Amino acid sequence: MASRRFVPNSLTGRLIATVVAFVAIVSVLIALTTTVVLRSYLLNRLDDEVDRSLGRAQTAIRGDARDRDGVIAPPNPRGNAEGSIVVIIDGPNGSRGTTVTRAGNLRTLDTTAVAALADVEPRDSTRTVDVPGYGSFRVAAVSTRTGGVVVQGLPTKDVDDTIRTLIIWELVLAGLGIAAAAVAGRSLVRRQLEPLHQVAATAHEVTTLDLASGAVGETSRVPASLTDPSTEVGQVGEALNQLLGHVEEALGARHESEQQARQFLADASHELRTPLSTIKGYTELVRRVQMTDSDELSRVLGKVESEAGRMTRLVEDMFLLARLDAGRDVQRSSVDLARVVRDAVQDAAVVDPERRWTSDLPDGPIMIDGDEQRLHQLITNLLRNGSGHTPTGTTVHTGLAVDGAMVILTVSDNGPGIDPGLVPTIFDRFTRGDSSRTRASGGAGLGTSLIRAIAHAHGGSVTVASEPGSTRFTVTLPR
Repeated sequence: MASRRFVPNSLTGRLIATVVAFVAIVSVLIALTTTVVLRSYLLNRLDDEVDRSLGRAQTAIRGDARDRDGVIAPPNPRGNAEGSIVVIIDGPNGSRGTTVTRAGNLRTLDTTAVAALADVEPRDSTRTVDVPGYGSFRVAAVSTRTGGVVVQGLPTKDVDDTIRTLIIWELVLAGLGIAAAAVAGRSLVRRQLEPLHQVAATAHEVTTLDLASGAVGETSRVPASLTDPSTEVGQVGEALNQLLGHVEEALGARHESEQQARQFLADASHELRTPLSTIKGYTELVRRVQMTDSDELSRVLGKVESEAGRMTRLVEDMFLLARLDAGRDVQRSSVDLARVVRDAVQDAAVVDPERRWTSDLPDGPIMIDGDEQRLHQLITNLLRNGSGHTPTGTTVHTGLAVDGAMVILTVSDNGPGIDPGLVPTIFDRFTRGDSSRTRASGGAGLGTSLIRAIAHAHGGSVTVASEPGSTRFTVTLPR
């Protein structure tokens, strides 16, 4: 957890940190590579100079030239660079060495410095040796004709100073580069993420809306310029717009459902108020008036019973609609739909002989998977609709056919038709066609709603087409 405290939380901060870290890593790698390559190049040049100086020293040595101690006299290194050293290791006779001073003079090396170079072998390659009191040297050795060893060394001070200066400049330039990357990265990242901030602003704006209840209307949208699917931000913007569209549809459906529920309760209350008022009125009449006429009493009780039955049918229809809306009350079994339709048409012809009932039904069975009782109720409501809202003498025709995997049930009549303004809402609850049809049944306007609910419960659909002289209900059910 402690390590995460140094990681920015925002995407902008993380991208800037990534850019800066990348520039820093690249700068370090370039600096290291440059330093290593340059140091190797300078050391190779210094080694070449050591080899040339060693060759000159070997040529200048004379085996018979010795000092008072019998050691071979070191060659004169005045032709070499400042600080160069030459050491003669002459076996049992001892060792001597000289160095070139800044003024170009020769100075004898002390014994400690000579001892530091005494273990350099002729077979060794050029290497770096730290000489106490004199610094670091690149040295090489070669054998003399008399069996001695000549050690030649050149100081690495110039190389070290050059590399040190290079490192300082690299650190300065890397720091400036990292600072510039941070400033430029901050500007570029913010500019590139600005579309994402606009998408987020749209989302935040939607969150401020009151979506708990009521009509929401059209919510804000991400601008079209930020919905290009070829970019990542555009994909997010397009997805957010689609999500907002689905949310609007869901909220609109919820609001419509709420309105329908309120209207349903209002209509149900209105429909129930009429029979309840009638029942209340007649019961008060019976209580207040001493009725001695049995016929009058029977008429009053019959009216009460009629209104109670009407109210019972209304409550049962509403209860059935509620159960169908919840996906219940459909007991599926194998049903011969042709037989159910045939029986319903025969019943309608007996109940209403004032209309002409015709049908076009197949001779054999048409089997579907459904609830026989509800399917009979659907057909009965269709026939009752044709009977109850058309004048005497109207022809009501029923057809049943198979179309592939679907069964098509049609009920049509040649009555006056449905008001065009009512067709879009004909399947809504408590919708009546009184304005264009003759109301004889005294229904509450739930018949077509039950037709649609039962059809939907069986995975089917229902449509209506109406014009003066022709009204046709079509129910489609899966086999």
